[in-house]
Amino acid sequence: MRCVIVGYGRVGIRTAQILAEEGHSVLVIDDDPAKVERARETGFAVIEGDGAADEVLAEADLDTADAVAGLTGDPETNFAVCTTANDHGCRTVLRISEEFSEDVYQQYSEGVDEIVYPEQLGAAGAKTALLGGDFNVLADITEKLAATTLTVPEGSPAIGERVVSLDVPEAARIYAHGRAGEAMEIPLPRTAIEAGDQLAVVAEPDAVTVVRDRLRGDTGEA
Repeated sequence: MRCVIVGYGRVGIRTAQILAEEGHSVLVIDDDPAKVERARETGFAVIEGDGAADEVLAEADLDTADAVAGLTGDPETNFAVCTTANDHGCRTVLRISEEFSEDVYQQYSEGVDEIVYPEQLGAAGAKTALLGGDFNVLADITEKLAATTLTVPEGSPAIGERVVSLDVPEAARIYAHGRAGEAMEIPLPRTAIEAGDQLAVVAEPDAVTVVRDRLRGDTGEA
């Protein structure tokens, strides 16, 4: 895959490294000269400039990109990046770093394929460890795994099921749950799934696809 990463901070650096290690083509965009130089020294193709600017994204040739991630610390910039990428048929991922109202969350979520919460992922793992959870998020999140947030669609066959009992592949774990627009928490034993819920999943990339398909009711059977 050809992936465009906008924002070469802590999250962008790690994301770009993992993608490159798995054999994907990565283009980095950032407006900070020091970060641009760091990315070039690492061996990435780089464009220096505002990732939300039309002329910069035009230089990135999004028509040949498979996926675009807005991973800066500014959600508005990330949303602008994803909006343009949508027009070119790219898969879009948007980073959110803060708590937002449900209205603002819906504004962002309806315009992108996935929303990621790096700080919440770390907080959920630390909280689980502190409470003596039965899985080690901090140990499980490795370079071979993907962490993402999936939305339960209307009509999903998972609606009404308990989060902890949801049928997922062995290579996947649901470690946090939240209602739309609310902070994610470790799911309680009796927490039932509702339409619009968010499920934070850590899994091998193929297993993430399986979980997403199951939430949509797509079993892959003819």
